[in-house]
Amino acid sequence: MKKVLLSMAAVAMLFTACSENSNDADQEQQIDMSDFYVYTDADTDEAAKQSQGKSNSKSCYAMVNLNRQLKQNPGLEKKMYDVEYHTRKLLAGKGKPPKGGGGSGGGSGDTDVDVLPIQDNLGIIDIPVYIHIVYPDANSISNAQVNSQMATLNADFRDVNINQLPSGTTFANDATDAGFSFSLAGTFRHNDSRSSWGTNDAVKAAYPPITPDTHLNIWVCEIGGGILGYAQFPGGNASTDGVVLGGDYFGNTSGVYGLGRTGTHEVGHYFNLRHIWGDGRCNRDDFVTDTPKSDRSNGGCPSFPTTHCKSADMTMNYMDYTYDACMYMFTDGQRNRMRAIFASGGARASMVGN
Repeated sequence: MKKVLLSMAAVAMLFTACSENSNDADQEQQIDMSDFYVYTDADTDEAAKQSQGKSNSKSCYAMVNLNRQLKQNPGLEKKMYDVEYHTRKLLAGKGKPPKGGGGSGGGSGDTDVDVLPIQDNLGIIDIPVYIHIVYPDANSISNAQVNSQMATLNADFRDVNINQLPSGTTFANDATDAGFSFSLAGTFRHNDSRSSWGTNDAVKAAYPPITPDTHLNIWVCEIGGGILGYAQFPGGNASTDGVVLGGDYFGNTSGVYGLGRTGTHEVGHYFNLRHIWGDGRCNRDDFVTDTPKSDRSNGGCPSFPTTHCKSADMTMNYMDYTYDACMYMFTDGQRNRMRAIFASGGARASMVGN
């Protein structure tokens, strides 16, 4: 009888183990990657913008730069797929698994997203920053300008800026504290006579990033072509990791892009955020549930509502192209997405605690 009972217990344990494995497999199957993409229409869109002389709209070359890197590095697409899979798996494990990869839930942007306690022990994630100033006269970018950029990053990522939402917006309750702080680890000044650096990472090759696994590196230089800045997404080569900003758009300067929010926008890319409109038509998304779909960027200071893809655009989001004074917010969904890459196994987890 004892042998029979032992045999029955063994079968029960085996059945339980198989059932648990099956549940694990089911969880894996719920991570829908069908909407994932890396190549975008950014090259075509930016070329058209330049040919039409639309110099009054904010221009970020992060997606153009990504297209170039994807062509040069055949393995990059798989790395970015893995980063995205880890992000979606982590977010799915904290609540209802994202459907369709966590898209806009119908496109209105009204979907409510909870702030997820992704590794509560992370708390406020401090990002140490190295600033590389590369100009014929590197002292032309003052310490005060550097400090003003750091202040803007800290205000925007903690949701304590003083910008105001447009009258009548329905997005007033969506702005969130993303839970990041930024500390200046060092400023390096390089007197270099080169008048324009472009967007092919030449400035990074000349002045390589310092410990990019633990520090955010920001290069300040003359990019040229009316380009405000560009960033590298998680998963790219460590030798080119970081953010490049034009000196006229770095920190508090003058003009409509003079409040340092080009830096906020580009660090958003560095933290794995896409443009709010997905760099495509209405069927492209930014992989964030509580941001509405759109088929284009917005410039200037739009009134509310500005409607595309049958819903009001979140023009005040930092990942659009509006003027600095009209940018206001990240959403809870964007917060969750950014913080996911700092969790265990995430693409930037090595930066935590350094």
